Parts: sequence; structure tokens; C-alpha cells
Amino acid sequence: MRCEICPRRCGAERTRELSGGVCRMPAGLVVARAMLHLWEEPVLSGTNGAGCIFFSGCNLGCVFCQNGRISHENFGKVITPARLREIMEDLVSQGAHCIDLVTPTHFTPWVLEALDPPLPVPVVWNSGGYERVETLRTLEGKVQIYLPDLKYAMERPARKLSAAPDYFEAAAAAIDEMVRQVGAYKIGDDGLMRSGVILRHLVLPGQLENTKRVIDYVSTHFPPKTVLFSLMSQYTPQSGATGALARRLNEREYRTAVQYMRDCGLTDGFCQELSSAKEEYTPIFDLQGV
Repeated sequence: MRCEICPRRCGAERTRELSGGVCRMPAGLVVARAMLHLWEEPVLSGTNGAGCIFFSGCNLGCVFCQNGRISHENFGKVITPARLREIMEDLVSQGAHCIDLVTPTHFTPWVLEALDPPLPVPVVWNSGGYERVETLRTLEGKVQIYLPDLKYAMERPARKLSAAPDYFEAAAAAIDEMVRQVGAYKIGDDGLMRSGVILRHLVLPGQLENTKRVIDYVSTHFPPKTVLFSLMSQYTPQSGATGALARRLNEREYRTAVQYMRDCGLTDGFCQELSSAKEEYTPIFDLQGV
């Protein structure tokens, strides 16, 4: 296939034998781990955990990625849609409150095969936010919860850190499509999310102005009770990081971001504790569950 799944529209030739394009992935599915994960937002993890399935490769390639072994180094195992379905059903049998598909964008056509028939728990599309609306439309009715990042609202950091100067334009359009599909968020009496959109934003060291722009956009673009906003502090410096990215987020930066969010009226959602910036929040990718 000549791939145009994501906004890169790189036209790479992807076959079962040939990996190509920005994501460096073949046609088919490549998965690095499947597990019950207790560290997602509480409305997803609940008491049993979210059934997380971590896909390899990525259409962004952020320099600060904390899952670099699978997103940059392409670690993972090739599986079929039928096997993916088995993994999903196994996680449900273990008590997963949802099936959380992590970085699935570049595998959309093959994931869709595994989502039929519907699962008995919500399906979460956990992505970097850099999506094509046309691709998202193929997911309508198959995905109940969208969990995109909104990494940037400024072109300069998007270009420098993710080589995606059009990130905000693409992500904003994608998130609007997600909201159109699933509507305002719904949470059951048990505290678990049934449907809706959670927007994640990771505060990066030295990028406070970008964070403020993201908060400005979310607080003015979406009416109250439409989306949940998740402000994250868990940035952990990676090997080779330079400049501000070579350090952890400091207390002043994160406190400023949290206060700005509150001042802008964003009260529907979550804030991580600054102590979340620990390596144990990053799973060990060892093909467990695959």
C-alpha cells in the first residue's frame, strides 16, 4: 500500500516485508506489550486497570518520547488482526475496564479488522493527536473513547521537537472530529468513563508558553462538560536530551501551569502530581501478553 493514513501522507510503500515512511512500520500490526495498566486516568484504569496494548512505531517521532524503544527503535512483534482480537479478549477476561490502544494511528486499517464484532468494554484510541480526519471517520462507531495528546499550539516547538510544523492544525481538526463522533463525555455511577474525549497535555521543561497556548485553546474552544483535560507532569529526560529537555520539569513551572489552567476555568479533568516524573510510569517493553 502507498500510505496516506496520517497527516504526513508520505506515500511510503508498506508491505508485509517492507517497512517504510515516517513510522517505519510494515503493513500489518506490530505490538510490543499488552497489560493491565493502573496508571492511566482514574476514569479509565479504575480498580482493575485499563487493558493497554502498545503498538510499535509512530508517525511523530518526538525527540522527548518516553517510549523510545518502541517508537524510535521499532521493537515489537508482528501479529495478525486475529491475534490482536485474542489479546483484547484476554485482557477483558482479566478484568480490564477498557481496551486502550496506544499509538495505533499508523495501523488503523488492521486495527479495524480486530474491532469487529464490538467488545463488551469501551475501546480507547490513545494517540499523539496527529491524525487525518478522513482516517478517523473510519473509526466511527468502533471507538467509544478518544484519548489524544494536544502536544503543541505553537509551530516552533512542533517543528523542533516533532518535525511536524502543522501539528496544531491537524490535531485541532482531528479532535473536533473525535468530539463529533462520541459527543460530550459520559461517566457511569461506578466512576468509569463510558464515552467521550480526554485531551492530554504533557508540560515540557522550558515550554511553558506553549502549555499556556494549549490551555487557552481548550478553555475557549470547547464548552464546559464537553471534554476532559489531563495535565501531565511525568516528563523524564531521555538519553541524549539537550537544553531544557535534559532536566525534569521543576516545581515552579508545573505550579504555574496548574494555576493557569484553573484561572482559565479548566476544571473538568485531571492533574498529575509532580512526583509522577518517574521511570516506573513507563512500562517495560518485553512482548509480555503479545
